Amino acid sequence: MDEKGYATVRERICAQEERFLSPYAQKSAETKGRAKEEPRCTFRTDFQRDRDRIIYSNSFKRLKNKTQVFFAPEGDHYITRLTHTLDVSQIARSLARSLALNEDLAEAIALGHDLGHTPFGHVGERVLAKLATDGFYHNEQSVRVVDCIEKQGRGLNLTQEVLDGILHHKSSGKPSTLEGQAVSLADRIAYVNHDIEDAIRAGILQPDDLPKRAVQLLGNETKTRINTAISDIYTTSYLKPYVRMSDEMMDAINELRSFMFERVYELANVSIQERSERMLTQMFDYFMKHVEKLPQSYLRLLEKDGKERVVCDYLSGMTDRYAISVFEHLFIPSTFSLGGIVT
Repeated sequence: MDEKGYATVRERICAQEERFLSPYAQKSAETKGRAKEEPRCTFRTDFQRDRDRIIYSNSFKRLKNKTQVFFAPEGDHYITRLTHTLDVSQIARSLARSLALNEDLAEAIALGHDLGHTPFGHVGERVLAKLATDGFYHNEQSVRVVDCIEKQGRGLNLTQEVLDGILHHKSSGKPSTLEGQAVSLADRIAYVNHDIEDAIRAGILQPDDLPKRAVQLLGNETKTRINTAISDIYTTSYLKPYVRMSDEMMDAINELRSFMFERVYELANVSIQERSERMLTQMFDYFMKHVEKLPQSYLRLLEKDGKERVVCDYLSGMTDRYAISVFEHLFIPSTFSLGGIVT
């Protein structure tokens, strides 16, 4: 025991949460637990362990080579699915800290929220949604990744609060914790703002193109808009049983989002829509007919899940470049003869 009478570091952290966090925060000691019981860690709370498990997972590592908006951009500073995830994590942590919520829980949800995203961004998600009989939704797939696919099918055995936040992070979701609500807002704040930066960097937009009313309310620079949004959420939500943005600021964020769909997202996706759809469709058909060609770790999933779901698992887990590599291996011969000349 330490001088305060705590047997473990974890117990000391839990006691600090009781003293300093909002009455509406999710305390680590009050977690609903995991599907499979485990001995508690001496040094970390359950939410801290979840964060660490996500960071060290293979699916998290692959996010660095998955498209956010712009596919294979010529430049080192475009956002990938990994840098988007880190943006969301940072904003979610800022919100949780300012609102006296559980920062560890918010961070774990944020780091895991896009683990199930497909290669080629939302284009890939739409293609798999069309191919799969039961549809495909990246938030549901993110839960499936941490529950059923990671660790050779054993899963990460995350807490129920983290799984709930990942599942409900989309704007249509209803997270059961305030930390989950904070991540959902952080996701929208992050992608609208960094996608604007990327569009300007790509020459698709000029700063003056942005909707005037939204810029007037939120600011004309990324850092200003993010700070304005966080400040508004704090003012609206501090010591309240919810995390939300004021109606005026939410309207401004949604106006920017609609503008980006009209002027950027559809345009950016045109260049990869046809190619990615062809690649994913042909690979889907191939593996549905030759399921034995799937990696061994995915074949094990066939024992409890249908063939179609497991094929979607494999395709959605691919990075952009791995998907292209597999497609080329399956469908494009490395050399072919034309009139006796190898080309």
